[in-house]
Amino acid sequence: MTEIIRVGIVDDHVVVRQGIQAFLATQSDIRVVGEASSGEEAIQLVKNLMPDVLLLDLAMPGLDGVETTQRVKQISPQIHIVVLTSYVQDEYIFPAIRAGALSYLLKESPGEEIVNAIHRAARGEAILHPRIASRVVQELQGKRRAEINPFHELSEREMEVLRLIANGLNNAMIAEHLVISEGTVKSHVNNILSKLHLADRTQAAIFAWREGIVRK
Repeated sequence: MTEIIRVGIVDDHVVVRQGIQAFLATQSDIRVVGEASSGEEAIQLVKNLMPDVLLLDLAMPGLDGVETTQRVKQISPQIHIVVLTSYVQDEYIFPAIRAGALSYLLKESPGEEIVNAIHRAARGEAILHPRIASRVVQELQGKRRAEINPFHELSEREMEVLRLIANGLNNAMIAEHLVISEGTVKSHVNNILSKLHLADRTQAAIFAWREGIVRK
């Protein structure tokens, strides 16, 4: 008897969710057990239904895909996350992979590739869209500058955000200080971590102090 792969779909566009679910319904060994339209709903889906594989968009209101990935892996490390998004920029790719995403596909991928990714994810095997694989290989080969100069890599606003991170402010406090939305702050933070090849805010703060970006 074929083992059923239980899948959750997370995307803030209902048409996308319906399209994916309709295609997956044609697969005899895949069952969609739940849908979510936000990161917060995804957390509840995981807690309540524990799918084997989670198809996850990155750009969502509220809790974004990177934070959602981190939370899901904390709740259940055995759940395999397949990112399914439209974004090919480094500031999305590397934070998502560092957060624990197993695979990274683009929404332009044919349905057969999504099914293949689900099957491979269920076995713990990763798959990357060719455009994403190319960026990852370049990164591993050191095609980007070996010595990172934050004053060249980061925009003026990203430098501001980095200084505030180093001074212990959370996203809400940074948003209030800079008079921008919390979502914009999250985007800046993701950009900073990606451009500086850092894993989290703690490393960003240490980097800022070490490089003299902030001083006592």
